[in-house]
Amino acid sequence: MARKPVLYVVVCAAGVAGGVGELIGEARQRGWDVGVVATPNAMAHIDSDAIIAQTGFPIRSAWRKPGEPRPLPDPDAIVVSPATFNSINKWALGISDTLALGILCESYGWGIPVAVQPCLSAAQAAHPAYADSLAKLRRMGVRIADFVPGSYSWTRALELLRD
Repeated sequence: MARKPVLYVVVCAAGVAGGVGELIGEARQRGWDVGVVATPNAMAHIDSDAIIAQTGFPIRSAWRKPGEPRPLPDPDAIVVSPATFNSINKWALGISDTLALGILCESYGWGIPVAVQPCLSAAQAAHPAYADSLAKLRRMGVRIADFVPGSYSWTRALELLRD
């Protein structure tokens, strides 16, 4: 029996993060097994019990101890949603100070598709570091959804995986 493809959903600490179940549900309907990796600050925004029930996997937020088994299968693709200003900029710089950023930094070497749905304020989007970070991530092959202030799509990043 062939295994389903595995999608990692990386969740950052944006106000909309509590709605990540919508993305998980849609990904599962499209045939993905889903593992969630959350930034430490995102953990306060999400319903851990509901996500574990929905995915069948524990949420990853911290590094494993040496010798601990890997709780998630290897990913076939990654969606970062919501992706915050802070996480986008750190990722583009190669900063790996959380498990979520570590996985994103490694994803380039894995050669798997990565799609991003930014979630930030219009003022943050105007900062020159943000444009530089998006350009760098695009050069790395990252697929980035258009940022629309005041509007958030949970499924746009999934569409980018098809493109």
